[in-house]
Amino acid sequence: MSESIAGIMTKAYKSMLFNPREALFAHKMRVLFKKSEKKREQYSKEEGIDVPPFLISSISTTCNLHCKGCYARANGIARDDGQSGKPSLTPEQWKKIFEEAAGMGINFSLLAGGEPMIRKDIIEAVSTVKDMIFPVFTNGTLIGRSWLEFLRAHLNIVPVISIEGTAIGTDERRGQGVFNRAVRSMTLLKEDGLFFGTSITVTTENYRQVTSISFIDQLRELGCKIIFYVEYVPTEEGTEYLALKDEHIADMEGLLEDIRRRYDDIIFLSFPGDEKAMGGCMASGRGFFHIGPDGSAEPCPFSPFSDSNVAEIGVKGALQSKLFRRIRDARALGWEHTGGCTLFEHRDEIEKMLS
Repeated sequence: MSESIAGIMTKAYKSMLFNPREALFAHKMRVLFKKSEKKREQYSKEEGIDVPPFLISSISTTCNLHCKGCYARANGIARDDGQSGKPSLTPEQWKKIFEEAAGMGINFSLLAGGEPMIRKDIIEAVSTVKDMIFPVFTNGTLIGRSWLEFLRAHLNIVPVISIEGTAIGTDERRGQGVFNRAVRSMTLLKEDGLFFGTSITVTTENYRQVTSISFIDQLRELGCKIIFYVEYVPTEEGTEYLALKDEHIADMEGLLEDIRRRYDDIIFLSFPGDEKAMGGCMASGRGFFHIGPDGSAEPCPFSPFSDSNVAEIGVKGALQSKLFRRIRDARALGWEHTGGCTLFEHRDEIEKMLS
């Protein structure tokens, strides 16, 4: 995992050479990541705690869209009234969590929701944690001039705009006109010379289209520098056919290998596809864990089970949770699954571990 992150930052640095300010930022982060790797190794040797290189944090319980198959709504994270049934952490609490994480050698936290850009107060607070990079997984509909000014001043906040491939696919899942609004945001980010990426939900229906040369060329022209391919997890009954099967995953691995060779100025990441090369599922602290809006420490966003709260016991305490340890000891991260998220498919077993 550490080697993969080093490779990503090297490629990011190369892709930023046209922009001296961002290239300098990327160089500083590369140096920092080497120091952080040593910190994580030290925790493992001296305290027997495996510290992951990144986190996933759901900071918002509200979203301005109703996307089909949304895991956040299915898991109760996001609701129209913004009330998940649990108290949400304050900006100061999130900042404290990430300050501790950075001190332990964790340099990334993906910010999700709901729609995270609704909580600008939280993003403003955590942006001051300069030893971390925060990719913000957003639908891209809220980016305007005030956000551009903020992003110019805080290069550690990186927008990652979610689409489903084509305009038809995106609007069908996310709502009429959402694709054009996302493209407009990408155009604004490119005009300002800001580093940004896109996230694409991959299904049996679109995986070939979203890995095609013509599609990637369009994203490249829009200025996209990093592409996350996230396998669809069937949170709605009747959509299981959209989840990738073994033959689709094998096919996609070949396609990704080809495009990675072809494009040296774009970073391609696949979840959970890339986990195979890293020995299996990276959840439950092995490579990352998920923090819910209320601070609950969960194996991953698709496995919303928890026996601890980061706001109460800290990141270090959460990494030693009994649930995380039971999942790792049971080799649950290597369970067989048909596609998408391993732990989501085996949620009954995880719930038994919790009880």
